[in-house]
Amino acid sequence: MKIQHVALEYVNQTWPFVEQYIQSAIDNQVGEKDYTLEQVQLMVSSGQWMLLVAVKNGAIKGAAVVSFFNRPSHRVAFVMYIGGRLVCNHETFSQLCDLLKAFGATKIEGAVNDAIARLWRRFGFTDKYRITEVNI
Repeated sequence: MKIQHVALEYVNQTWPFVEQYIQSAIDNQVGEKDYTLEQVQLMVSSGQWMLLVAVKNGAIKGAAVVSFFNRPSHRVAFVMYIGGRLVCNHETFSQLCDLLKAFGATKIEGAVNDAIARLWRRFGFTDKYRITEVNI
């Protein structure tokens, strides 16, 4: 499996092949949904977020959406949504790291549910903080 960045000019052509994976990730978000599928597409197609795909034998098997921001000492690649089946292993994680480093990232972060937190611990992630919310 190969992890690839989708160049902005190809996002709209690629979107029909990834929207099921992104929708699944949105659906698995606990609590109130932060974004709709249409809003995620807007953020990606406008270049504010980056689209990554997992490809095997010419077919897309998963997708991730990443935003970048800078802290004083680090450029953070924040995984907004990730979806797919059997796409997360040491090989694909290594590719993800290399790709995000190529875009200047020095750290990867994500707000995840408990199941994904357990999965990501296999790759060296630690709990940095827990995000909770309340409507006011």
